[in-house]
Amino acid sequence: MGEMFAPFLVITLGILLVAAGVEDARTREIANWKNAVIALLALPWWWANGLAVWPDMALQIGVAAIVFAFFAGAFALGQMGGGDVKLIGALALWFPLQPLIWMLILMSLIGGVLTLLMVAEKKLRSRSGMPLEIPYGVAIALATLIVLREPIFNQFQ
Repeated sequence: MGEMFAPFLVITLGILLVAAGVEDARTREIANWKNAVIALLALPWWWANGLAVWPDMALQIGVAAIVFAFFAGAFALGQMGGGDVKLIGALALWFPLQPLIWMLILMSLIGGVLTLLMVAEKKLRSRSGMPLEIPYGVAIALATLIVLREPIFNQFQ
């Protein structure tokens, strides 16, 4: 029965990611409830994919805690927003290690391109007095949506 529920979870995650990316692009914030729902949906995702409590679920939680702590450090240094950090931590609950690393690499590349585009746009519009805030949630959402399409992650295809 879990295999039948997995596509619903992935579609729900995709909708939440698009909503988070759009919200971040518009307001430079990601609502806490979206991050909480993404994190909580990892539990039925684990069940749908047959993860054992030990060691599988424990490993997912441990890796997510490490990822969250790393990006919380970036937040503490003023390099990332809190919503972005929470979104990355919530998504780390969903992915095995290899797809998680792939998602983080893609996120960095997409975020770099987004940053370059926003810097260029700022220079063209001569808005030097305003601080540049990058909607990194867009990069996180796009990278995750790309990785969700990977067959290594989508075992039910």
